[in-house]
Parts: sequence; C-alpha cells; structure tokens
Amino acid sequence: MGDQAKLSVAGAEHDYAVLKGSVGPDVIDIRKLYAQTGAFTFDPGFTSTASCESALTYIDGDEGVLLHRGYPIGQLAENSSFMETSYLLLNGELPSKDELASFENTITRHTMLHEQLANFYRGFRRDAHPMAIMCGVVGALSAFYHDSTDISDPEHRKISSHRLIAKMPTIAAAAYKYSVGQPFVYPDNKLSYTGNFLRMTFGVPAEEYEVIPAVEKAMDRIFILHADHEQNASTSTVRLAGSSGANPFACIAAGIACLWGPAHGGANEAALNMLKEIGTPDRIQHYIDRAKDKNDPFRLMGFGHRVYKNYDPRATVMQSTVREVFDALKVNDPLFETALRLEEIALSDPYFAEKKLFPNVDFYSGIILSAIGFPTTMFTVLFALARTVGWVAQWNEMISDPGQKIGRPRQLYTGPTQRDYVPLDQR
Repeated sequence: MGDQAKLSVAGAEHDYAVLKGSVGPDVIDIRKLYAQTGAFTFDPGFTSTASCESALTYIDGDEGVLLHRGYPIGQLAENSSFMETSYLLLNGELPSKDELASFENTITRHTMLHEQLANFYRGFRRDAHPMAIMCGVVGALSAFYHDSTDISDPEHRKISSHRLIAKMPTIAAAAYKYSVGQPFVYPDNKLSYTGNFLRMTFGVPAEEYEVIPAVEKAMDRIFILHADHEQNASTSTVRLAGSSGANPFACIAAGIACLWGPAHGGANEAALNMLKEIGTPDRIQHYIDRAKDKNDPFRLMGFGHRVYKNYDPRATVMQSTVREVFDALKVNDPLFETALRLEEIALSDPYFAEKKLFPNVDFYSGIILSAIGFPTTMFTVLFALARTVGWVAQWNEMISDPGQKIGRPRQLYTGPTQRDYVPLDQR
C-alpha cells in the first residue's frame, strides 16, 4: 500500500492514493472523490490540478529546469537541431544517424501544400492577421488530407503528425507572403527545415535566396525552445479537443486559436513593444519606477512566468543568440542595449528579486525575430509553427493512453435555483 491522503467531508473520512512521478510533486488521486463524497474540487486555472499523465516534458519552475524526455533544454538548444528534438519528442529517444536522416527525408517530402489551398488564402482580406489565416488553413487541412484522420490507426496518426510538422512552415510562410502581396514560394528539398522556412518567407522568384547560417541557427534554436512546454493553455486545448475524438488537424487548429491570446503566445510581441516604448537606456529607471507603482497600469513585459520562479532556462540561450544574429546581420539596434540594461537593473533590484520576476524567453525572442525581418504579427505564428511538434506529440500520447476519457471539467454553480417560466404577457 502506497502513501495515502486523508480527506474529511461532512464528518466522514476518505482515503486517496498519492501517486508519484519519476520526478516532481506527488499527486493526490481524487478520481473517486465525487462518487464517495458528492463534492468536487474547485481549482480555477488548474493551478493545483494534474489533468493527465505524461512522459514528454518536465518543468521545475522553482529551479528553472525544462527537460524534454529528460534532456535539459539548454543542451538541446546548443547541440541538437529542431528536427532531432522533434524526433525525440515524438518517439521518446534521440535518433541514430540513419533514423534522423529517414525522419528528415519524410518531413522534407511532406512540405508541399495541396495546390487548391492557394485559393483558400485568397478568400482572406489582405490585411488579415496571419494567425487568423493559420487557424483557418490548418483547420481546413482535414478537408484535403482525409486519408489520415482515423485516430484509432497508429499509422494514420503517424502520417498526420508528420504532415502537420512538415506543412506548418509552408502554411506560415504563405500567410506572410499573402499579407505583403508577394507570390507564394514553393519548398526547396535541398534545404533544411529551418532554412527552407526562411527562404519561403523572405525569398522571391526573381532572385536566389541565400540562407545566412547564423540566422538559420538562431531560428532553429527558437523553434527548439518553443517545441513543447508541458500542459500550458494551448497544449491543454489540443488535448481537450482530442479527447472528443476530433481529427488531428482540428485539434491543432484549436491549439493555434488558444495560442493567439496575448497572455500566451503574444507575450514576445508585447515585450518588444515595451522596449520600443522605453526607447533608450537612460529612460529605464523611469519605467522601473512605474512598474513598482501599484497605481500605474504599466508592467514589465517579458519578466516573470506562471511556472518559472527562477531564471527561465530558455532565456539564457536567447540572450547569447541575440548577439550572434546582430553580428551576422550587422545590426546596431538600441533596443538590444536597452534590453540588456533593463535586465541588469531589474535583476539587481530587490523588488523584482522578491517577486521572482526574472526575464523569460519572450524578453529576447521578439528582438531576434524583429532583427531577422519578421513583423510583430508573425511572432505568434512562429510560436505555433514550433509548438506544433509538441502539440502532436501530446495528442499522440493522449490518444494512445487506454485510460483516456473525454475532458469534462466540473463547475461551482452560483446561478438561480429552479424557477417557473412566466408567460410573456404576465412579465
């Protein structure tokens, strides 16, 4: 008999098993709570609730740890590639040389879109937000690739997972091209996953596009750093949609819709806008003082995290990557100096240390993406592109779980009790 948790409800005591993961907090199994007590738990925002069992990603927010299948994110960002990390998340182990080559070949040969999807893009206004286009196009994929939507078939799940990972850069690049009125650029099978995306986004048919290695490496790192992040809002959305048996394309479209929210995927855009508002390093102290003022609505964007109560391990990699990109592109951007100085001042200020407001990955990624040439409207699109591999890995894990049930949260009802209908002429 393992550890037990005792709960007293209405004078009666009940025992609940305490489950232990391979690492991390213990979990009290309350699945029989309602049947035994007639009561629910109340946990808005799921701050103390584990919604599933997963072997993909582990975060220790207090220590600033992020592991993918046990491997620290810093090691993967420095030594791995996005394709290798994708294979790891999907399959549980790092690939051999042949396995990686085979996986890369499969993804490369799934990058093209059905030609009729070009008509789908033309149905949007030119000034449509790229995330609106992403939601629509990804949701429509099930109408074009219905030969791989039998979720009970492992082979179908594998094919649709590969298709989503492969086609997302093409879909994202086309969303950008449509917004600026340039022709869509077809994939080039000679290029890497990330190099191909850069060419499809910034290349034009009139001339050869040269992939700059430092930029390609930086984008690949950004993709790795955003590949998965445990049970965040968008991932939970994908799992909840998938729990009903929805096809994988619909599930990922649901994840994209959730990611669009400024509290989730839009944080790097908000951080960049904040740095633009501050402008130069000499104005930082004024904004630091405003951030401390409870009566001032100004907040430091890109600082603090719902889970991390220490330095975001992804931010460490981002800081060094900024310098590499700026050097390669010969960018002299005062925003970066402002960002460095703001980080330095904030980290030395007891107010931010006490509140555990450390820079997160969004603090730097916006500066990098802006330097490469992406407009702010594309930032969340890039997040969705990278997170697709995490979403499909989580979705696959959930569908493969024999104990999986349709998600159905409970509620604390505070509305009117039963009352009788009053005819219109008597009201």
